[in-house]
Amino acid sequence: MSDTLATDIREPRPYIRLDTILRLRWLAVLGQLATIFVVEQGLEFDVPLLGCLSVIAFSVAVNVGLQIAFNPMLRLEPKHAASLLALMIAELAALLFLTGGIENPFSILVLAPTLIAATSLPPRLTLSLAAFAAATATILAFWYLPLPWTAEDPPILPLTYRVATWLSTIIAIGVTSLYAFQAAEQARKLSDALAAAELVLAREQHLTQIDGLAAAAAHELGTPLSTITLIVRELEKTLDPATPIAADIRTLREQTQRCRDILAKLTQLSPAGAPFDHMRLSALVEEAVAPHRDFGIAIKIRLAADTDEPVAVRNPAVLYGIGNILENAVDFARETVEVDGWWDTRQVEIVIADDGPGIAPDMLRKIGEPYLSRRPAESGSGGLGLGIFIARTLLERSGAKVSFRNRIFPAHGAIVHIVWPRDAFEGSETTLAPQD
Repeated sequence: MSDTLATDIREPRPYIRLDTILRLRWLAVLGQLATIFVVEQGLEFDVPLLGCLSVIAFSVAVNVGLQIAFNPMLRLEPKHAASLLALMIAELAALLFLTGGIENPFSILVLAPTLIAATSLPPRLTLSLAAFAAATATILAFWYLPLPWTAEDPPILPLTYRVATWLSTIIAIGVTSLYAFQAAEQARKLSDALAAAELVLAREQHLTQIDGLAAAAAHELGTPLSTITLIVRELEKTLDPATPIAADIRTLREQTQRCRDILAKLTQLSPAGAPFDHMRLSALVEEAVAPHRDFGIAIKIRLAADTDEPVAVRNPAVLYGIGNILENAVDFARETVEVDGWWDTRQVEIVIADDGPGIAPDMLRKIGEPYLSRRPAESGSGGLGLGIFIARTLLERSGAKVSFRNRIFPAHGAIVHIVWPRDAFEGSETTLAPQD
């Protein structure tokens, strides 16, 4: 797949909506009010109500102001979203300062804004928010008002415990944020790669449909062109060859005949795409190999069988998948690429092997994942590593199993093994899920 296509498909991470943050802020307000009510009325602990309610009132004012001033469906710029998440951390830190600091069991909630940032904001802003959350946790570990409790038996926690709680909070911020970022990034990569696969397949199917469209156009144009040819011939018979217009009529007849010859070639195709709607395995392999023969690498094809050659529905997904694997083999081969085909009554196999350096062990474990590439960018062939992922996805959706391995030492090179159940190879035309 071309770098241009890969670049067009991979979009920046999606912006978070204002409505999402507002919902979280309202949820925080309700939770804070409920907690203060339970602690004050239910447990009868002494809570600094004025200070706590002032912080919550500020949160409510911010929420109402944002809802009035902006459309809740607005997608926020990353820096604006980060500012609102930082404000959430500051508001929570103010409440914790009034109610026991790091000793307050609810201090763990300082993680929430950093997790949201890790899944929706760029790494730079996520790191900034994590650092801000860590700084507030550090302040709350040493400077805070007493934890609300009964006056007769207030808890006295040792410094060691408070330091341990602070350290666990810092570690939790780092670990959970990193995990959330990696999980979200992998999901984004997979989504982008599948979108690229759908676009590639749509283009391949469009090219395949051109045969049928050309045949249909030829059938439709045949009748009026025959009428034009008949009229031109009659005019040519009735005109004196010496007149100036006779030469124009003769030229018109010649060009009309040329159009008939072109349409005659197109009418060899049926509107359904025949004779190209089905193809033997040998023809499929040859069509996939043909674009890669002129790059200074010898491509050897060997076919062997125990029964009649399988005939498959022409499937752009299969052609693209095999072609992409061949392209990679040619790119890395030193001298030769071997394509072996074999079939029996149960299955169909294609094995593509090159004599290049092979697949690095660390890549072999992850091969087929999106955005995995070892091609150097300066070579001009560098890309986003989507090619093998798309090829494997398309082939597996056609019913094939695709495996990768290296040749056994002292031989060198990579081997790709593609196996279909014969029924799946001959009887199905697999496509990706239709788009709305």
